[in-house]
Amino acid sequence: MNEKATILFFDSGVGGFSVYHEVLDLLPHHHYLYAFDNEMFPFSEKSEELVIQRTLAVCKKINERYPLDLIVIACNTASTVVLPALREYFDIPIVGTVPAIKPAAEISQTKHIGLLATKGTVKRAYVNDLIEKYASHCQIEKLGSTKLVEIAQDKIQGDSVDLLALKNELEIWAKKTDLDTVILGCTHFPLIKDEIQICLPQVKYFVDPGAAIAKRVAYLLDSIKVRSKKETKNLIFCTKHFSIENKFLQALKFRWGFEELVLLNLDE
Repeated sequence: MNEKATILFFDSGVGGFSVYHEVLDLLPHHHYLYAFDNEMFPFSEKSEELVIQRTLAVCKKINERYPLDLIVIACNTASTVVLPALREYFDIPIVGTVPAIKPAAEISQTKHIGLLATKGTVKRAYVNDLIEKYASHCQIEKLGSTKLVEIAQDKIQGDSVDLLALKNELEIWAKKTDLDTVILGCTHFPLIKDEIQICLPQVKYFVDPGAAIAKRVAYLLDSIKVRSKKETKNLIFCTKHFSIENKFLQALKFRWGFEELVLLNLDE
């Protein structure tokens, strides 16, 4: 399609930038919005009901001002619970993010695979169903970590990565010598893939769904009619002020092409 579609990426934090990066590489000319619900970060510690409520509220609020053509829920935890509610409310394509279990099972040579995700994602029945469907012949290790999400969040905001804390989180897998594949089952984790690799040198393959999501977005855009052509400024939305806003925005202007940070008031 030649027209600029307005595409919203949503996460509780900045992990969704790993998905946005893949979509931007494939489709550089669209109008991009990114919303992170930092007031509720991290989603992995919240109830399913609250995650659904907040995701709907943020997406509805943004859609009122910027008519959306497609929404990417760039969060594994949210995607396991919010997609039906979003698809019931919106009549536009909704793209979720789920752990890349099928490609991991296909690529692993030892069939010993680690699923690295949030505490919320690893306990979802949806994930167990994916494992049963695509990886029943594999040994799947699950590790749910909030600490790794925080480390990735700090990195993209300009802080150094605490390798000692990272190593401690992954220590349980370090001696599993035939663990050759790790599924990065949280969108934050591709942001610290290099550091994870240092801690797990035996792992040959790190798998995340970013590239597949980009292809899915491109496919869906071919069959939609763009709702609004007025807005072209790429914006980031947050749900509460935070201490390093100026530093954060400068980094994102340079690295990701966003021009303004907007506080989203859900009570208005």
